[in-house]
Amino acid sequence: MSQPLSLRRRLRVAGTCLAAAAALAGCGGGGNPLDNPPDVSNPPPPASGQRLSFAYFQKCINPVFNAPLPSTVNGVTTVNTCAASGCHATATGTGGAFRVVPTAQPVDLSDPANTPDAVRLTDMYKNFYSAQGEVVIGSTTDSRLIAKPRLLNVLHGGGLIFPNDQDPLVKLFEYWITHPTPQGQDEFSTAANGMFTPPDPATGTCNTQ
Repeated sequence: MSQPLSLRRRLRVAGTCLAAAAALAGCGGGGNPLDNPPDVSNPPPPASGQRLSFAYFQKCINPVFNAPLPSTVNGVTTVNTCAASGCHATATGTGGAFRVVPTAQPVDLSDPANTPDAVRLTDMYKNFYSAQGEVVIGSTTDSRLIAKPRLLNVLHGGGLIFPNDQDPLVKLFEYWITHPTPQGQDEFSTAANGMFTPPDPATGTCNTQ
């Protein structure tokens, strides 16, 4: 029994589309347009030339990772640190990509021997680099460093750490994220000294507003 003309035409068109798709795939045309789309991937951040402050991180942010904090999971509250074993400790943690070296020591940025290249080899810089990976510069709501411990539409194995955005530690995170160094300057820019009162990382207190 012959197939209806409309059905034969539809099959012929489909065959032509599949042949075209194969040709595109063979010459780098992006794959089969009839197939499922590729996995979603995050685009690279815009090249704004801005960095987060290392000085503010090591004095104001890193201590938070070693501070005993309440953690509520399924209604049960315990006390632990972000850098603890089983959480985000670099060697024994199970907390995803974010890793902390618990024993990282502050770096004296006033010492001429501590050049940017030298600082980037330290454990403190490892913590800085890892934390920066959890941040979208300028956006506190999109930064997982805040969103995860607050359970803002994202899971966190450590449970709820900060119940609201008025927590003083959240304020530190927010200030760091929203005060990058000037465009074109690196993470060691002395322009970030204004993030302290008085404007000196060694003696100043951490600003939050």
